[in-house]
Amino acid sequence: MVREALLYERKEENKVRCGLCAHRCVIAPGKRGICAVRENRDGVLHTLVYGALIAGNVDPIEKKPLFHLHPGSKSFSIATAGCNFSCTFCQNADISQLPREGGLIQGHETPPAVVVESAVRSGSRTIAYTYTEPTIFFEYALDIARMATGRGLENVFVTNGYMTPEALDRIGADLHGANVDLKSFSDEFYRKRCGARLEPVLTTLREMKRRGIWVEVTTLVIPGLNDSDGELREIASFLVSLGPEIPWHISRFHPRYRLMSAPATPVETIHRAVQIGKEAGLKYVYSGNVPGDAGESTACASCGKLLIRRWSFTIVENRLQGGVCPQCGTRLDGIF
Repeated sequence: MVREALLYERKEENKVRCGLCAHRCVIAPGKRGICAVRENRDGVLHTLVYGALIAGNVDPIEKKPLFHLHPGSKSFSIATAGCNFSCTFCQNADISQLPREGGLIQGHETPPAVVVESAVRSGSRTIAYTYTEPTIFFEYALDIARMATGRGLENVFVTNGYMTPEALDRIGADLHGANVDLKSFSDEFYRKRCGARLEPVLTTLREMKRRGIWVEVTTLVIPGLNDSDGELREIASFLVSLGPEIPWHISRFHPRYRLMSAPATPVETIHRAVQIGKEAGLKYVYSGNVPGDAGESTACASCGKLLIRRWSFTIVENRLQGGVCPQCGTRLDGIF
């Protein structure tokens, strides 16, 4: 489970600079990076989580959430421990913050070939690298992704978007889709609430679009922190500038981890944000964490016909015909 890492350079005094994520940590001998799962051992950077599977489940692809990538299909979903963010509102802090807070690297040794075979046997169309942050287990994800592509599977990242362009270059055509968390449009929010910066996330979104990766975006709307009309318009306008076909998932916050003092997001706020996204010109805007809400469903961007009706992560009705609206013939944006 420990092997030499990719994407680093040696520096003076046996230090190394990691080039995997936008932190670009300079790590002294015997120390770890911000993610707490990459360690400098005598001038050689090692990943401590290769093959250390801490979570593996078969999920609906809608749970990622990815609504425009093989809707209704299964996604074999995996993670190792660790994250390069320290979000105060993390929903999976028990595994994402485990190495940082407890110094622990936990997981069951699971070679890439076993993951791919399990995905094939489960009937999944995709492997999702999710739950924590796929960037921090990149070497493991990369080996799995290459094998998976060879077996006819597709690979998707559910990510905070903090990987470097070099990491995207390395995985190349073996990354087919991604849901990127755009947590705020405020650098102060990212610094104070996540231990990161905004601009690298925006750069990743631009780079993914340029490379032809199918992109969907999620924003967890937290009362009093990132729910102003102005900030929501900024996010929507940025996404439109990348492409109005990008689905935007606006998700309802519930108190978690170190942000128990904030209230749950009013459903009215989610509806307001959805309207802001549509007014900005986005073709597909969804309400998240509001089971049964009309905003979970997909309509044709041309004629308005209801195409996919959902209840939470379940597709109740799918009227698409080969990815095309049966009423007007418009092709739905995505991978079908």
